[in-house]
Amino acid sequence: MNSRRGGGSAGLLRGRSGWAVQLRIALALSDAFVVALVMVIAQYTRFGVDPNAAVTGSNSFPYATLSVAIGVLWWVLLGLVKSREVRILGHGPQEFQRVFRASLGAFLIVAVVGFVTQWQISRSYLLVALPVGMIAIMVYRLVWRTWVHAERQRGRLLINALVIGPTALAADVADRLSKSQLAGYRLAGVARIAGTTDSDERAAEMLVIDTDTNLVELARSVGAEVIVVAGSDAKSNEYARRLGWQLEGTDIGLIVAPALAEVAGPRVLMTPVQGLPLMHVDSPEFTGAKYWAKSAFDRLLAALMLLVGAIPMLVVAILIKVTSPGPVFFRQERVGLGMQHFRMFKFRSMYADAEERLKEIEDLNEGNGVHFKMKDDPRVTPIGRFIRRYSIDELPQLFNVLIGDMSLVGPRPPLPREVEAWEGEVQRRQLVKPGMTGLWQVSGRSDLSWEEAVRLDLYYAENWSPAGDTLILLRTFTAVFGRSGAY
Repeated sequence: MNSRRGGGSAGLLRGRSGWAVQLRIALALSDAFVVALVMVIAQYTRFGVDPNAAVTGSNSFPYATLSVAIGVLWWVLLGLVKSREVRILGHGPQEFQRVFRASLGAFLIVAVVGFVTQWQISRSYLLVALPVGMIAIMVYRLVWRTWVHAERQRGRLLINALVIGPTALAADVADRLSKSQLAGYRLAGVARIAGTTDSDERAAEMLVIDTDTNLVELARSVGAEVIVVAGSDAKSNEYARRLGWQLEGTDIGLIVAPALAEVAGPRVLMTPVQGLPLMHVDSPEFTGAKYWAKSAFDRLLAALMLLVGAIPMLVVAILIKVTSPGPVFFRQERVGLGMQHFRMFKFRSMYADAEERLKEIEDLNEGNGVHFKMKDDPRVTPIGRFIRRYSIDELPQLFNVLIGDMSLVGPRPPLPREVEAWEGEVQRRQLVKPGMTGLWQVSGRSDLSWEEAVRLDLYYAENWSPAGDTLILLRTFTAVFGRSGAY
């Protein structure tokens, strides 16, 4: 296995050197700037430039002092909850969850201290600082994440990983890491445990390890900064335990990837029993309070988006009407929650006879074999090409969200003819409402294979969370304005 170095120096996970330290320092400085700016905005909004504005109580003091104290507390909590941890930057919802927890915690502490000391702190001052602060930090962290993604696509800010385990599991983990470069890992090598399904056709491409192999030396020989142990069988557990001892005092990190896949953190509870970590996995739920909350949030946000976007949508409607004959809206039958059919709305982006002309170009399909896609589809109108490129044609689906047929975030709404071709467990994706956007859109859109699209939809259906939905909505803006996947 050739050594493939780059993407950082040793000790990345521990943040002792290399790009990890520089990134954490940059985030700390950015946190300080945003928090300071928010506190200035909150004080100016409530008190203007009044130099006499003071917190009243047993001991009065200027609001400027309170602003500085809240800012410092907020900044410290962002560090204490490890929101700048390299392992969570650029991928998953943990970063945003920790930012939210630190922000809320700072103001809860202020509220408790104010109550205990009987300080008369202006509620309007806090009501400006908290929401503005949360939005500001989330937005700038999203900007940072976009930059991190761009760097990783260029092959930078990556942690070199050596994957070891039983042949099939090691190959599966290696394949997932290779396909998810934005998660921050670069495959440095794959090693199979001797005697584990050596007949697998992928075994010949792997290094072979046994109980006598010095895994630390092996990792260094291929330029790995972390070792990923795949699987949870007896041999994998033994290697993980030995590695934990061998890696003490080294600059190489350890990651354990259990054989349990497609299950998100909120469904997993870890408990130790006699040194054995037991993973309790909750069954997925498809009803309950969180679904009512999701539906209410979807409809409220959809109504607000329609209110804000009414004029731009009217302009698009006029352009469609005057540039090609036919209706403004395209109504298409789709399959929704519980396999129920509904009419989905879109701005018409094709000529009126597009459905009749489909048979003429079916053999030119560039999609994933199930969804018909064509980059230079002759049925698309000039204005349609633009609105499809930026997903503007999807905006009328906000009406479907208001009606209750769709959610803002969910699996892709399939066509009836696509459902007829489904096999096996694919229909489980219809256990939740289809969405205007989803994991399928922020992970590649039309460029995804059918198998990958199904895997993402099934994962979402069983593991969705409010934090995950928020992150998908934020990532959608990046995906929409990206340069690939939409046609």
